Amino acid sequence: MSEIRFAATDVAEIRFAVSPLWETVRSLFVLADPGRYFLHVPWVRRARVLAQDPELAAHVRLLRRVARPGLYLPDFLTPPAPGPLADFEEELLTVAATPEHVIAADLAAVTRLGAADPGLEPLGPKLSPDLLPDLLQAVRAWHNAAILPDWPRMRALLEADIAFRARQVAEGGVRRLFDTLHPTVRWAGDRVIADDPWHLEIDVGGRGLPLMPSVFVDRRVLWTVRAESPPAAIYPVRAAATLWERRREPVNGLAQAFGKTRADLLALVRDPATTTELARRLELSPPTVSQHLHALLAAGLVARSPTGRTVLYFVTAEGAALLRVNGLEVGGA
Repeated sequence: MSEIRFAATDVAEIRFAVSPLWETVRSLFVLADPGRYFLHVPWVRRARVLAQDPELAAHVRLLRRVARPGLYLPDFLTPPAPGPLADFEEELLTVAATPEHVIAADLAAVTRLGAADPGLEPLGPKLSPDLLPDLLQAVRAWHNAAILPDWPRMRALLEADIAFRARQVAEGGVRRLFDTLHPTVRWAGDRVIADDPWHLEIDVGGRGLPLMPSVFVDRRVLWTVRAESPPAAIYPVRAAATLWERRREPVNGLAQAFGKTRADLLALVRDPATTTELARRLELSPPTVSQHLHALLAAGLVARSPTGRTVLYFVTAEGAALLRVNGLEVGGA
């Protein structure tokens, strides 16, 4: 069990962030263990081919020394992103500016905690701060080849999750946010209790706590390893199973009445979603989706709720009744 402790002012510093750097590094876990991450099989098939390319092979080998199942990631390589619109190159600059003593301390911490898999070779003696430029070049090469082509759809899913969580905060405060963030975590007055095997103790201590949804995290919420590192929580994104899905066939009865796209949209907003997320799932442009959403709004079948800089669309009672008539139950998140 781990505990993340908050002071009174820390609650106001909770924020959301998206990190293309984190997804890039963490994706090596998925590549190494596709059986565990079966939701990402379409991506794994493509990534395996890329990893065998002679120009990428050396980069992948270096990355696999720090990103492999059973070994903790050193904090310096995955710093908290500055916000929902983090730029990958700016994140790399942050890593490049890491002092050598911090890199050494992070590697030592990872080596110590590496007992999670005693068979793994320790990092410390083999990965020195001198290798940082090579490591950053490896991250950049892997990102450009394996993540960047799919980043728009990944980002849309991550931003939709953030919009949903922001709405939870607005409706139920921080307690509701953490009690619904993941089944393994809960809010307990002045701290978050995490049901995990790491026994971490992190004092936020006025430094803020970025919450980062992740495509490639599955079973638990992950935390920074060292207490001295800028704290962050990385949690599994909602609706990860939809990331690689092809466009769905519409509900037949509704399609005949409203048209194919509007029938699909009404079914999709059973769970609140943004225009960008809906466009990704329907493989349409956001302006096209927006036009159809406005028609459903005018008909009273969907409603919308502004949340920060985004807008969530969700089915109304009338729309839900129509879906039930057509054999679709309306779920709630």
